[in-house]
Amino acid sequence: MTAAEIDTLRDAAAQPLDRVAAYEKMLNTRDKRMTELLAKRRSVEFAGEMHDLMDQFAAITDELNDNLDEYSAHHRDVRKVLPKLVQAVERWSTTLRTPPDNDRYNVVRRLALEALKETRTLAETLQAEQDAYFLAHPDAAKAEKQRREDPHAPMP
Repeated sequence: MTAAEIDTLRDAAAQPLDRVAAYEKMLNTRDKRMTELLAKRRSVEFAGEMHDLMDQFAAITDELNDNLDEYSAHHRDVRKVLPKLVQAVERWSTTLRTPPDNDRYNVVRRLALEALKETRTLAETLQAEQDAYFLAHPDAAKAEKQRREDPHAPMP
């Protein structure tokens, strides 16, 4: 991750919706770079650059998954971003499958695709769990709304 991306994550630490959006933006950046790299496959360092991008993709996706697990455990409301995240997973998976087989990046591609599969599963499960939880606990939904509006206010 770049220093700017790390700063963005730090700034979004208190806001789950912003943090998930920051991870999505980072993954979209890698997705775009892979697409650009695919357009010029004749590059001497194609396989090495593709390996690095896929490796970064897997690492960022693993961190996103850790955050989703944490939000689930603490009932942080991220329902708003989950449908968009599921759609993005499909797009990213397609991009990862596009490059031809190559021993230099096949392993990291598999790891990235497995991480994305976990992201999709987490997002779909989390959506259902949170829909049920916040329906059963309207006060928790109110508290989450307050947290979003003023993340530094004391919670009841």
